[in-house]
Amino acid sequence: MSEKKTIRVIKKDQRTRKEKPAPKANTTAQTAREMVQTVTNWVNELQQKRHVETADAIKLMLPENPRPSEA
Repeated sequence: MSEKKTIRVIKKDQRTRKEKPAPKANTTAQTAREMVQTVTNWVNELQQKRHVETADAIKLMLPENPRPSEA
């Protein structure tokens, strides 16, 4: 009734060498998506920067309370 478990012999060379799964390579479609996303982010950042700079320039040129003689 006793169940004997099998003993697995591991050699010294096998102990240090572990098989690592190969990293998944990006497909061309995935690489293209990443490139498009990067460029899209750059464009959005540039547009936001220009928007802020333009708003600041307008605020400097047009004061909130104009003088009555200049209105």
